[in-house]
Amino acid sequence: MSCHEVDYRVFGAEMQYLEVELDPGETAMAEAGAMMYKDPSIHMESIFGDGSGREGSGFMGKLMGAGKRVLMGESLFMTAFTNNGGGKANVAFAAPFPGNIVPVDLGELGGEIICQKDSFLCAAKGVSIDIYLQKKILTGLFGGEGFIMERLTGDGMAFMNAGGTVLDRELASGETLDVDTGCVVAFMPSVQMDIRQAGNIKTSLFGGEGLFFATLKGPGRIWLQSLPFSRLAGRMLQAAPQRLGSKDQGEGSILDTLGGLGGLIGGDRSF
Repeated sequence: MSCHEVDYRVFGAEMQYLEVELDPGETAMAEAGAMMYKDPSIHMESIFGDGSGREGSGFMGKLMGAGKRVLMGESLFMTAFTNNGGGKANVAFAAPFPGNIVPVDLGELGGEIICQKDSFLCAAKGVSIDIYLQKKILTGLFGGEGFIMERLTGDGMAFMNAGGTVLDRELASGETLDVDTGCVVAFMPSVQMDIRQAGNIKTSLFGGEGLFFATLKGPGRIWLQSLPFSRLAGRMLQAAPQRLGSKDQGEGSILDTLGGLGGLIGGDRSF
């Protein structure tokens, strides 16, 4: 099945959004809740699965497609945006966390890429979003994304979320790169992903880089992110005010007062 051909523009620097231009009858598929704005002639419809038609016909086929999305940690539904007007119309999508939007032309990449399960943003209708299972136990357990990743197939445009700045790199045959497990966004199927220990025991425990690296071996193209959302969320939790019971620090008790002074010394609070 040939994918719809869509035009697009990416706006912004480090907190980007994507505007897709649809001709009459063209459709873009997006994750539920990803829309930023749209022209009135674009019709929205929630559907089971990815709308590619490759999961099989009938209700059971669509149910199986939706079930795969649940296993990948995604919403049961996707949203189809179809231009029902007589001229061109635009719909825009935004990522749920700060970073960049990565456009990929699947037709130019051999029709398939593997990406982390929460990176998909939207795609032209006809792109199939399926499960990719890690075959190696260590890679599945310590690869940062677990056993389940996403496989995008088709010949159209697909768009992914990436935190921070994106590195788009081509690995030569046999070339390897050690990567923090959370920094992997996507890679071509020709790239081998494996896991190895990050140095000796002391380095693994106290080096601050975790116990394992993801090792990517070419040939093929890879996409990396400088700020994984898990790392950002961890820092936000560390910086959040600590709670004593059900009350925030700084509410009047001696311990609260000490906590408030500690916040002032640490630079987290001001008068």
